[in-house]
Amino acid sequence: MNSNSQKILALISLAVVLFSSSLSLLAQDARELKQEKAGSKKLKGEHPLVELMRSRKSSLKPELAGVHPRVYVTDEELDQLRVRARSTHKDLWQRTLANVRALSTEPAAPPAQKRRAQNDVGLAIAEAAFVYKIEQDKKYLAAAKKFMDAAVSYDIWGYANNKPNVDLAAGHLLYGLGLGYDLLYNDLSESERAVYRDKLVKQARLMVEYFKSKSGKTYAYSQNHTFIPIAGLGVTAYALYGEVPEAAEWASLSRAIFDRVLATYSQDGYYYEGFEYWIFSTPWLVHYLDAHAHATGEDLYDHPGFQNMYKYVAHSMLPDGKYVFDFGDIFEGPLTRAGKGEEYPRTHPGGHFNTNYNLLYRLAQRFRSGEAQGVAEWLKSFNQVNAEDYWSLVWYEPGIKAVPLQQQPTSYHFKDHDVFFWRSDWTTNATAFAFKCGPSEGHHTLAQLEQVPEWRLSSGHAHPDANSFIIFAAGQYLTGDTGYAGIPLTTHHNTLLFDGKGQAKEGAGHDVFTDVSYERLNQIRIVDVKLGSDSVVVRGDATSAYEPEVGVKKFVREFEYRPGVGFAVRDEVELAKPSVVTSVLHADGELKKESASKFSITAGNARMLIQVVEPEGMQTTIEPNVVTAPGPPGAVDKGERQERGQKLTLSTAKPVTSTRIVINLKVAGGNKVTKS
Repeated sequence: MNSNSQKILALISLAVVLFSSSLSLLAQDARELKQEKAGSKKLKGEHPLVELMRSRKSSLKPELAGVHPRVYVTDEELDQLRVRARSTHKDLWQRTLANVRALSTEPAAPPAQKRRAQNDVGLAIAEAAFVYKIEQDKKYLAAAKKFMDAAVSYDIWGYANNKPNVDLAAGHLLYGLGLGYDLLYNDLSESERAVYRDKLVKQARLMVEYFKSKSGKTYAYSQNHTFIPIAGLGVTAYALYGEVPEAAEWASLSRAIFDRVLATYSQDGYYYEGFEYWIFSTPWLVHYLDAHAHATGEDLYDHPGFQNMYKYVAHSMLPDGKYVFDFGDIFEGPLTRAGKGEEYPRTHPGGHFNTNYNLLYRLAQRFRSGEAQGVAEWLKSFNQVNAEDYWSLVWYEPGIKAVPLQQQPTSYHFKDHDVFFWRSDWTTNATAFAFKCGPSEGHHTLAQLEQVPEWRLSSGHAHPDANSFIIFAAGQYLTGDTGYAGIPLTTHHNTLLFDGKGQAKEGAGHDVFTDVSYERLNQIRIVDVKLGSDSVVVRGDATSAYEPEVGVKKFVREFEYRPGVGFAVRDEVELAKPSVVTSVLHADGELKKESASKFSITAGNARMLIQVVEPEGMQTTIEPNVVTAPGPPGAVDKGERQERGQKLTLSTAKPVTSTRIVINLKVAGGNKVTKS
């Protein structure tokens, strides 16, 4: 094929992507318009954000007026950090210096439309500027300015075809350039400051125009596409406060929106979008709260979600520390776990899991929590990595004694989201499982929807996975989820289908919970957890996870683990109409049929035997698990078809109105059950 033909094909391919993106955006705009209209019915009179902007604190502390740096640190505090970098935190700081991205990479050239390219520029600015202020070596200053100049050169912050100037990349760049401007203020010439300030003003105005309140406007407060850009706006507001009159309004709007972000945030520490988005999103909650506290003196950390966050991180981690129980949109499932796929190099740089565990240093510092410190140290022992390692210099407090994981509970029930985690111990050889049966954004959401009338749910990163489970044993991920999907389906999870139909409104797009009654979703729950001396039993009721037309009158699952015996999955099903009931079981490794009612999963040196106990005569298939992978920004549901592991389907021989399905799963070896 000659070069002209290749160019033509490339242009055609680009046109197809843009056309698909346009269709997706039109559909997304239609959904949001519908939600706006629904919101406007509840919103009468003055928009709630207006009162929050009036009443919430967002003014700069008087002693910081005219001072730079000031957003996160002052010159006096930088002096203290330099001492840390050469004494108590020397090893942590040397690790930071070994990986300064602005020294080893070049900023993306304009228009920088590759996924997350501009995000990386924002992070590189912040890192290089901070390192320069500690090291005072001009090479870091030059590197920071190179990336700051790149940020200025981008006419559009973000993607031209999807929410330009108001989305994730804009948030990253407002944070990076805003922090760079603040930290380097006295190291820049007047003309340099003017260039960077003007760009920040331009982009902040665009952000404010998009997010400012207006009649009937709704906000996806709990969604990262809201609080990441607003965190960036807040940092820029405090960096320019007093220099640009509008900055006070930007700070006020950011504070008002974050009031709602915190009101709608997880009450038990579990993150509904999945662990990939905990890694990606949580830094921005911390960055805003820290900037706001330092700039205004108001601490917003007193929230149960932050106090319990370390539990979510600890219990989500698989015993080997290489991956997590991956409910929700998380990487590429079996491909990532096998060290393959497009996501693996980014998620595991140098083969080490990038978890941003140093966020737990900040939580340990704020709450004086030895438990959070212990979890962070445990993750560090696996050689996990952080996207912004330099913050450890500020966040890590060696005086907080870490509580070893061996002294912390080996199970936990996140009752707001109804997800239960259990492991035999905290060693890498542990048997561990997770069971999920809760509403997409937690039980607290139902009441909050009434108290926060302008809140628009955006639950696309949550999956239709009620009454599903994940098992890790004998050093292997044996059965569980299949990763980030452009179109999430129930068949991607270890749960039930009825006449091939799954939960919520799957199949129509990325967010299967759009227009689903949250009052009904709130009825999805774990009804019982029993920790005995020789067993652990979890019962979940997923009846209301299915739309009424599916006809599910009862779907209660009992999931039991007994050391030396294995797992038992017992389903009680009642239906309003005859339907074929299908149970799905996934495998990263090889699935094999041993006999009519026996199967096996082989993964590495581990083997799990599957025995169908009842009913008799179930129809079985073993087939590749094929998902629609996420597409480009703005067309997430238009991705390519991708094979991720295998799945076993077990279906009743004929349509039934009631049935009991019992499946036993046995792994070689076993572990003692401990109450915790």
